[in-house]
Amino acid sequence: MVTVKARRVRVLLAGFVFLAAACAGDDPVEAPSVSASTSVVQADRGAEQPSAVAGDESDRDDVGLQAAGGDGPERDDEPDRGAVTAPAEDAETDEEVVELELAAGVQADQGVVEEQPPVDSAPDPEVAPLHPAERGALRNFRGYEFPPAPEVPVGPLEQSVVDNLEALWSSLTVEVAPTAVGRLGGSGDPRLGWILSDLLRFFYYGPVHEAAVAAFETLTGVSLADDPVAARSPWQSVTDHLFAWDLPAFDGYVDYKERLFTLVEPGWQPFFEDRDSNIDWRFVSWGGVRIDDRPLGDPQRCVRGCIPARDDPPVTDAAGGLWYPADAIVFAVVINGEARAYPKNFMEVHEMVNDTLGGRRIGFPYCTLCGSAQAYFTDDVPDGVETPVLRTSGLLSRSNKVMYDLVTKSVFDTFTGEAVSGPLRRKGVVLNQATVVTTTWGEWKAAHPTTTIVARDGGIGQHYPLDPLGGRDDDGPIFPIGDVDERLGVQDQVFGVVLDDGTPVAFPTEAARTTLEAGGTVELGGVALRLDGGGVRAVDAAGDEIEGHQAFWFAWSQFMPDTLLWKP
Repeated sequence: MVTVKARRVRVLLAGFVFLAAACAGDDPVEAPSVSASTSVVQADRGAEQPSAVAGDESDRDDVGLQAAGGDGPERDDEPDRGAVTAPAEDAETDEEVVELELAAGVQADQGVVEEQPPVDSAPDPEVAPLHPAERGALRNFRGYEFPPAPEVPVGPLEQSVVDNLEALWSSLTVEVAPTAVGRLGGSGDPRLGWILSDLLRFFYYGPVHEAAVAAFETLTGVSLADDPVAARSPWQSVTDHLFAWDLPAFDGYVDYKERLFTLVEPGWQPFFEDRDSNIDWRFVSWGGVRIDDRPLGDPQRCVRGCIPARDDPPVTDAAGGLWYPADAIVFAVVINGEARAYPKNFMEVHEMVNDTLGGRRIGFPYCTLCGSAQAYFTDDVPDGVETPVLRTSGLLSRSNKVMYDLVTKSVFDTFTGEAVSGPLRRKGVVLNQATVVTTTWGEWKAAHPTTTIVARDGGIGQHYPLDPLGGRDDDGPIFPIGDVDERLGVQDQVFGVVLDDGTPVAFPTEAARTTLEAGGTVELGGVALRLDGGGVRAVDAAGDEIEGHQAFWFAWSQFMPDTLLWKP
C-alpha cells in the first residue's frame, strides 16, 4: 500500500495536467480563479513535461501547456499561441483528494491476455559478460538498459482490482484519491502499468503522480532513479519501459482508456468506436493539444487549442520567395512536372497541409517529433469515397502524430498511409505517397527554377518565425519511444523507401549525399539514390522512381523494424 499525503489539486489546462471541463465548447479557455486553499499545478516552463511548443503537438495555435526539458525559451517572434497562464501554486491543505472535472455534457458511467516469455537465468559469474547489443539487451536513447520484463498473470483481472479500478475511474470526475492509485501497486499485476502510464500523462505532478510512480515501481521492480530519462519525465520513463517490454494489456484496458481520454477531448470518441480497428491503444498517448476539427478551408485560429492545418495556402514563384533564406530547409514535391516547396518554419506551425499540385489532391503531414514530412495522394481512393481531408488529432502513437480524416473520422497510420480505423479501414484504404525531398531553398530553386513556394504569411497574415520550435528536440525525443535501434543515432536523418514486397530500405542521408556528391554510388536492395536539388530521391534498377521520404532514425526503425540499412 502506498500512502501519500495528498492535497486538493484542480487540474488545469495550463500544463499536461488537464482540466477536463475546459474541453467542452468552442470558446477560448481561460484559467478559473482559485481560492487560497486550492493548490494549482503551474504551467511552469522548464518543468519535466514534454513541451507543448513542441509536442506533436507544438502549441503554435493552442492553449498554454506545461513545458518540458526540450522546450526552448520564450520568444518575442513566436506566433500568438493564445496561451493560458495558470495561477501560482498556493499553500497546501490537508485534503486528501485530487479533482479532475468532467467535460460538459460527458457522462461518467461508462464502465488480451498474454504470458511474457521467461526471464533468462542469472549469468555465470565466471563467464565474461557480453555487451548489451551482443546479448540482445534493450536500451533507450540515453543508453539506459531496460531490465527484463516482469512476469504477468494470465486471464482477467482479479475482481478486487476491477472494483478498485471502477471506483478510481468513477472518481475522475469528482475526486481522485492517491490511496486508490496506490492500491494498484499492491495488485501484483504489472499489466496495470498501462493504466498508471495513462494517469501519469494527465497528472504530471502532485499526489496522484507520486502515487502512480510508486505503484509502477512496486508492480515492476523498476527503480526509475536508474533511468536518466526519468529525471526529466517519469511518465516518459514509465511508458518507455512498457513500450520496450511490449507488455500485454489486460482485457478491457481500451474501455478505461476511452473513458479517461474522452473526458479530456470528447472529439476523440469516434476513434474508439471501431472495435476492430488496427490501433494498438497501448502505444497511443496525448500529444498535448486538442483535435483539429475545423472544416476544410477554415483559415481561422483554432480557438480550442489544436494544431491548425492549412488548406490550399497561396503560393508565389521563386522570385517571390526571396524572403526565405537560401540556406533554410524546405520540404519539396514534384507532381506531374509541377514543383512546390513548403518552408520548414511554416510546416512546424501547421504540421498539416491539404493542397492541389500537378492536378492531384495531396495531404501533407509533417511530424516534427519524427522529423518526417510526407505527401499522400488523397484523391487516390476507391469509388464512392469522398476525398479525405487530413487533420491532426492531438494524439500520438510512439511519438508519431496521429492524423485522421475529417470526413469519415477514420484514423490513419501517419507513417504508412494506411487507414487503421473507421469506414476507410473497412474499405481497405491505403494512401499512396509522392517523394518528399528535404533540402535548402537555395538548392531547390536552383534545380527547379519554375517551383512555387508557400507565401510568406501563409495567406492568413500570420508571421512565421524562422525557428518556431527553438531547439526543442536538441536533448533527444521528448515523448516515449521505448527501446532504440542502435545502428544509428536516434535523431540521425535517413531517407527511407518500402519496396513492393514490403522490404523497407533506409539510407543515412548525410553520408549518402556526401557519397553521391563525390561521384560515388549509393545502392542497397535494388534501390539506388540520386541527387535532386540538394536532396535525394530513390530509383529502382530500371530507373523508375520509388517513393520515399526522410525521417529520424528512431521513427523509421520503430515503424519499419526489419529495415535494411545502407552503410557507406
